[in-house]
Amino acid sequence: GGIDVSKDVDFPRWYQQVLTRSDMLEYYDVSGCYIVRPLAYFVWQQIQEFFDAGIRSLGVKNCYFPMFVSSKVLEREKDHIEGFAPEVAWVTRAGSTELAEPIAIRPTSETVMYPYFAKWIRSHRDLPLKINQWCSVVRWEFKNPQPFLRTREFLWQEGHCAYMTEKEAMVEVYDVLTLYRRIYEELLAVPVIEGEKSSKEKFAGGVATTTVEGFIAATGRGIQGATSHYLGQNFSKMLNIVVQDPEDSGADRPKLHVHQTSWGLSTRTIGVMVMTHGDDQGLVMPPRVAETQVIIIPCGLTAKHSDEDRRAVSDACLNVEARLRAVGVRAESDLRELYTPGQKFNHWEVRGVPLRVEIGPKDLEKNSVLTARRDTFAKAPMSLDGLESSVQLMLLTIQNDMLAKARKTFDERVKIVLDWSEFVPVLNSKCLALIPWCEREVCEDQIKTRSSRDSLGDEPEDEKAPSMGAKSLCLPSKQPTNPPIVHGETKCIQCGENAKRYALFGRSY
Repeated sequence: GGIDVSKDVDFPRWYQQVLTRSDMLEYYDVSGCYIVRPLAYFVWQQIQEFFDAGIRSLGVKNCYFPMFVSSKVLEREKDHIEGFAPEVAWVTRAGSTELAEPIAIRPTSETVMYPYFAKWIRSHRDLPLKINQWCSVVRWEFKNPQPFLRTREFLWQEGHCAYMTEKEAMVEVYDVLTLYRRIYEELLAVPVIEGEKSSKEKFAGGVATTTVEGFIAATGRGIQGATSHYLGQNFSKMLNIVVQDPEDSGADRPKLHVHQTSWGLSTRTIGVMVMTHGDDQGLVMPPRVAETQVIIIPCGLTAKHSDEDRRAVSDACLNVEARLRAVGVRAESDLRELYTPGQKFNHWEVRGVPLRVEIGPKDLEKNSVLTARRDTFAKAPMSLDGLESSVQLMLLTIQNDMLAKARKTFDERVKIVLDWSEFVPVLNSKCLALIPWCEREVCEDQIKTRSSRDSLGDEPEDEKAPSMGAKSLCLPSKQPTNPPIVHGETKCIQCGENAKRYALFGRSY
């Protein structure tokens, strides 16, 4: 069950093999749907625990709304539904009875929830209203499905909040974005760039979208990590979510429309993690989200060893496992009889277990064990005395090293481009481009068209492949200062209009 294609040679097949052979995921008989197996679901649960604690401290409460939405409700916010219409799945029949009115399955829940916000929010005392739900949504994509990255049903959380003022709403938009960044960086050891989406790429029906953008080095493509939206008063005006002005005490007090936010993060996180850290041996799991952090394997036993020697070694394995578990390390011993140590090494390497501990008769004589890191394959002896803290420290080191390594790659592959002639060559070298940009939608369309034409030499573009033309990934919060953008002087590299900010452009998933 090893991996027989190289990540550098055939990335799509490598990804597929790593997911299936590590037991993370299984293909399903409905196209575009996949089975999330325990190894991957454990990662999702770690994300859930971290995020739930984070939003609880922001005063957000969990709840659950139905997955079905009537067509008349779904179609109330025109811009919003236009963005989702092509992907909405409809239930038209129950048993053999045609439904009088087809019912949609939620692609997202703004239109499911907000009519009830209008009912529940009566006065400023009912604000802020802050809720979140963990659920699955369905978007019937016809593009190429990719496990975790683009699937017809996926698991996610969606938070929805209503505030009296824009200022309060914006504070929350960024508080949640920070939690998303921390999930990627602290749990998954994946670096991201925070920023704002262009008007073309922002959420359908919203005012502004903030995002954390990741990068898949193997393909040189950007990938949206999670988004946090300021919806303004668009939905509250459409659905009449209002409160009376608390500042005004007259009989005909003006009604104020509430300011809303929504934000979501999905199981796409798992795919980004696998693509970032995996290698030709399989998965490489960051310790914080690894179901098994340490695998203990008996080694060095030969035919000349007695049963007593064997028992001493397996007892030592179980003893180390118990000691590590007692301090909260997720350790397991692999004492399966019919497998050689080499076969066991391979089994756990494919599954990405961060640290292997080998114990044999010679190690016991020296009162030590041999450790092997999954991320670097570095081997080192470790004393049995104080083993607990040594292992905990090593897991922490692995976690930090994995993020540092991925960040170094990301940083090296983001290039400042000040002239259009360099734009496509930078993309073709599997990099992202930071460009002085005018932020106009028409310019963004031109960039996409020109960059796909220039790079393809007019070959027809394959609809199913990820888009070849570049799109804007975000306007980064941390703007480059060398060279700075001089307002009224610096020009957009594509159209020559005045540049407003640096924008991150790239091919993307």
